[in-house]
Amino acid sequence: MSLRTVSDKVVVISGAGSGIGRALALRAARGGALLALSDWNPEGLAETVRLAEQAGATKVRHDVVDVSSRAAMAAWAEGVVEQFGRVDLVVNNAGVTLTGDFTELTYDDLDWIVGVNFDGVVHGSKEFLPHLIASGNGALVNVSSLFGLVSVPGQSAYNATKYAVRGLTEAIREEMLVAGHPVTVTCVHPGGIRTGISRNGRKAAGLDGSAIDALFENKLAKMSPDRAAEIILDGALKGKARVLVGLDAHAIHHFAKLAGSRYQDVVARVTSRMPLR
Repeated sequence: MSLRTVSDKVVVISGAGSGIGRALALRAARGGALLALSDWNPEGLAETVRLAEQAGATKVRHDVVDVSSRAAMAAWAEGVVEQFGRVDLVVNNAGVTLTGDFTELTYDDLDWIVGVNFDGVVHGSKEFLPHLIASGNGALVNVSSLFGLVSVPGQSAYNATKYAVRGLTEAIREEMLVAGHPVTVTCVHPGGIRTGISRNGRKAAGLDGSAIDALFENKLAKMSPDRAAEIILDGALKGKARVLVGLDAHAIHHFAKLAGSRYQDVVARVTSRMPLR
């Protein structure tokens, strides 16, 4: 079983204040969904709410939430269910980047990215999954990354969190199947999407942040957030186990499968030609 439509469904999205999260919210709004949105940035979240209402959303709940906080996520889930009475689709989308060689990253930065990228998905899945099961036909969507399928230098911490999201999500899906629970589980792996994730991320000391942002935004981020949201929502409503977003995601994933572990040597050679210091 799968949802098939978001019309009159309660759709929960974290990281909805910009980028893919905002685009998902607007697509769901145009599809007739009842929205429960969160973000850490109140200004960005308020703008998404305004745009969603313009797009035709009839009900939009919005909460400023730190996804890395277990208590905050529990309170958000409780509030959503209290207001709407149910939850049909949850997208754990909130995420951040941390660029730099592993030896140059601080423990504070490592704790930060793990808290948002992995703990945030753990909290969102843990708090909302019982309500998805109770809905009788729910869908859980966790956003990993292309970098949850292949690793690249300078992204060790980001890779680690996104691989962790993939492992968690695939295991949850298997558990839903074993238990016979009426919940589809989808892991999403976007490639380069034109969002502000690089500009809003952290970089290790000594790196040229402007050069890193320019490389991502001008060379790597090829797809619009709206197109990415379309692909993600379509995959979720079809109950797909894995959704690759973008030609780069498909191409690099298949290359890595064909090359085996030797893909790492190729990636190392290519990235060594990108001076970002």
